[in-house]
This record gives sequence, structure tokens and C-alpha cells, in this order.
Amino acid sequence: MHLDYAQIAALTAILKSGSFEGAAHELGITQSAISQRLKALEEQVGTLLVHRGQPCVGTDAGRRLAAHMDHVGLLEGQLSRDLKGLIPKPNMRIRIAVTADSLATWFLPALAGIPEMLFDLVVDDQDFSADWLRKGEVSAAITAHAKPVAGCDSVPLGDMRYQATASPAYVARHFPNGPTPEAIAQAPMLRFDQKDDLQAQWMRAHIGPKLSPPSHRLPSSQGFVDACLLGLGWGMNPDLLVRDHIAAGRLVPLLPNSAYPMPLHLQSTRMLRGALAPFTRAVRRAAQVALPQISS
Repeated sequence: MHLDYAQIAALTAILKSGSFEGAAHELGITQSAISQRLKALEEQVGTLLVHRGQPCVGTDAGRRLAAHMDHVGLLEGQLSRDLKGLIPKPNMRIRIAVTADSLATWFLPALAGIPEMLFDLVVDDQDFSADWLRKGEVSAAITAHAKPVAGCDSVPLGDMRYQATASPAYVARHFPNGPTPEAIAQAPMLRFDQKDDLQAQWMRAHIGPKLSPPSHRLPSSQGFVDACLLGLGWGMNPDLLVRDHIAAGRLVPLLPNSAYPMPLHLQSTRMLRGALAPFTRAVRRAAQVALPQISS
């Protein structure tokens, strides 16, 4: 299939801005031209690429084509650097699937060290972020999976360590005799979203299997910490976010010596290895500073 990159650029601009008007402004052309290019592209590939609405969102095929455009931009940027006579292409865009806790702790310093790139971040659970790579919708992912996705490289980063924590008042109220299975089953718990299995994993490892406490759903890393400080529930918090609260006595671990290590890996598209090299180096440096070595 021969692809018209002006048409794909129009599609990508629509998905980035959420509207035909925003895409027209970004590309410096009329809304009519944007509509015509999208219509022509949809006719060529034979399927709907954009769900029209407020905002406009991509179909599976639309998101995949937009990701292809980002990949092309990365490859062109690499070519510009390799061919000495060309001016390096500025503002290469990379789409990355990243965990919320990584984003809230150690990941942003890595991005700050690569001023020549633009970033489009997709936030997902560490057990599911690799799925974005499998679907071809991102160029790289921070994931708990060490085994490379087909066509990808996998680099170990380190352990994101979690602590099952709560406020001292919460522990005194709900766990006067410690976090027994009976007490845990009744005490309010925090979950990030429906994919969040960390609390269940910790309970299986330290308390008992098949426990399903009542839970609050709270999709915010800092909100998790704040909710624990306020006594709303207990939850698995990154050690990087709660170590100072634990040292000051504002939070306490439910059990001593029960930190839960979550190994993290960077997976990235192999065909973009050269173009992604500055990103890979920056992520590895940031992880080396913040994350302990991956446990064996």
C-alpha cells in the first residue's frame, strides 16, 4: 500500500489536537483540506480512522497509522543526523506507554534530558503497558515484562519498590491486632483502577489468598499517598513517594520488612533502535539513579 504522508499528517494532527480545527491550525491549512485528506485516506485504507466528536478520537486503525507517522519522524531524524550534509530534523515525536508511578517519581527527569524530542505519553499499568507495543501504537513502553514483545528490545531498569502503608490512626482503628486475614478482609483498601493488582499480590504474599477487601478506586499516584495520609484506606505506595512520610511517622508499613519489588523494563521498537538511542540512554541513567537493581 502506498501511503500519502500529507494525509497521515492530517490524521495525526486531528488525533493530537482532538479536532479538525486544531489540526488545520497546526498544519497551517484549511479545515476543508484536513477533511479532504482524511476522507481520501479512509477511502484508501477502507475503514473509518476517526470517530468524529468532541474531542475526535482515533479508531484502532487510526491510532496505528498515527503511530506509524511518529515512527517515520524518528527515522527521518536519525537519517538527518547520519547524513552530515543535512540539518537535523527538530522536534522528533515519540509515543511512550509509561506507568503512573514511574511518571510520578523517576521518569520525567529522563525526558528533560532530551530537548530534541517531543513526547506523547500513554499512562497504563505496568502489567498492561506492553500491550500498546504489541498493537503498534507506541514506540516504547515501561513495563513489568522482561520478555521482549516481538520486534522489540528489552532493557532491565531496576525495581520499583512498593510499601503497603496506612496512617497510624487507620492502623490503630482497623488493625489493633495486626493485619490479620479477618481484619484485612474488612478494612477499606485503595486501588488505582480495575487493572491494579498490586494490593492483591501483596496480600497473597504476606496475608493470605483470595482476600477481597472493600476498596476505593483512586487513579492518581499522589492521590494514593494523600488518601493514605488522611486515613481513607491502605494501599501499595512507591517507596520513592512515601519514605519521608514513613521516616516522619505520618505513614506506617502494615508489616515490617514487607516491601514488594516490581521489576521494570524498557521495551522499544527494534527498527527504531538508532533513532531511540538518546531516549534509551536517558531512561537508563534516570533509572540507575532512582531504582534499586532488579532482584533475581
